[in-house]
Amino acid sequence: MHSALDRRKDEMEKQNSYEQSYDDIIHLARPSSTDYLPMSMRDRAAQFSPFAALTGYDSAVKETARLTDKRIELDEMEISILDNKLRIIQEKENKQKEIEITFFQEDERKKGGTYRCIRGIVKKIDLYEKAVIMQDGTRILIRDIIDISGDLLQNF
Repeated sequence: MHSALDRRKDEMEKQNSYEQSYDDIIHLARPSSTDYLPMSMRDRAAQFSPFAALTGYDSAVKETARLTDKRIELDEMEISILDNKLRIIQEKENKQKEIEITFFQEDERKKGGTYRCIRGIVKKIDLYEKAVIMQDGTRILIRDIIDISGDLLQNF
């Protein structure tokens, strides 16, 4: 059985023999090409950067995990209340009162969407396109609106 001292001696002998096997080249100058310029440190480092084998996989996973809401279907009573609110806003367009509209915005990538709430002044209600146009240019389809509130609509 080898003692700890014997094992340490064996390790040192192996290390010495390893070092001796490279004695002929260890102190030589680094070889350089006559055909190519030396690579920049940045390019050399790029060789060892992580490789993404599945380009776009992370973004696809995030997109799948992103939650969307279902559109709320309003009943006849809620639709009637919204129609009355829109009529009041249309009658008082020149009053320049700020309102808050909660509406459904379709998601461009997947089924469903999100509910947004914006505040502003209505510029016009376009009955032909069935949209509310705000002063800042935002267009909201009337079918997407689920609630309207503000000082102008105190009685609702």
